[in-house]
Amino acid sequence: MKAIVVEKSGGVDGLTLAEVAKPEVRAPNDVLVKVFAASVNPIDTKLRAQGLYVPESYPAILGCDGAGVVEAVGDAVEQFQVGDPVYYCYGGLGQRQGEVSLGNHAEYIVVPEHVLAVKPDSLGYLQAAAAPLVLITAWEALFDRVGLRSGQKVFVQGGAGGVGHVAIQLAKIAGCTVATSVSTDEKASFVETMGADLVIRYQDEDVAESLLAWTDGLGVDVCFATADINAMSAWIPAMAHYGQMVSVLQLPQDLDFKALRLKNISLSQELMLTPMLFDLHDAAVHQAAILEECGQLIDQGQLTVYVAQVLPMEDVAQAHTQLEAGHTQGKIVLAIAGEEEAL
Repeated sequence: MKAIVVEKSGGVDGLTLAEVAKPEVRAPNDVLVKVFAASVNPIDTKLRAQGLYVPESYPAILGCDGAGVVEAVGDAVEQFQVGDPVYYCYGGLGQRQGEVSLGNHAEYIVVPEHVLAVKPDSLGYLQAAAAPLVLITAWEALFDRVGLRSGQKVFVQGGAGGVGHVAIQLAKIAGCTVATSVSTDEKASFVETMGADLVIRYQDEDVAESLLAWTDGLGVDVCFATADINAMSAWIPAMAHYGQMVSVLQLPQDLDFKALRLKNISLSQELMLTPMLFDLHDAAVHQAAILEECGQLIDQGQLTVYVAQVLPMEDVAQAHTQLEAGHTQGKIVLAIAGEEEAL
């Protein structure tokens, strides 16, 4: 099969299109998926540049989430059969099946049955492939880590990004009012269509001052860091007492923990890759359930995942370059099976 392979950590020139062995159904709960489309996420750029989570896993295939059709199933698989359209987040961290690397920037992948969800009927494969990682990340951060409640005021940093634009929508669905930060007028218009109640242009406005004015000096209940962790300490004055802060990024060393403690602000982190890294079965089942629930919201027209750009698989280096530049709005998707087939 064709796949994008990395032989070692480094620059985008290390991403090469190669012919590699196709994975097979071996375990009773294995599902072989023909990948129609896969997204490119910031985690892919970090793994390419800094190295894999799973040691000694080169050559490796990246790509954590994808969408496609079930091609074969193991003897114990009960929920899916050949021909079923699915979407999921699994692979791309260095996992292997023998000598075969498992990632979604490839024509096929083998995944455990319990990580799969049925693709939403209203989505083509290109848009479905953009969804799993950001849906799970935003859901876990807001509902599992924070326990978001109706009526709260929420600040989502970087609302035009992959996780950010989903977080805005989920918070609105939960009955919250939402502020977000963006860098351009184009992104401001985009997040307004996602439901943002307050849009802060962080390059021209002080985020904390804007949030305090918006909340009549009381501060926001939730701050969700998705992009620049160095700004987290600056938000503390604009947070409500007993508020909650959650980050998808590793916390900065200079975070003002004393100020957090004085205001009784709780702090949590979100990494949706944890079930894959530690083989946590129940947590992975929960993530598949999140995808099923989000799929219902998508089919009801309440939730969307924006695809900014579709590229052929061989142009994956372009996607990495754009993500590393930090200006991407929504998601970038690779048409693994060709754009026409993946619609």
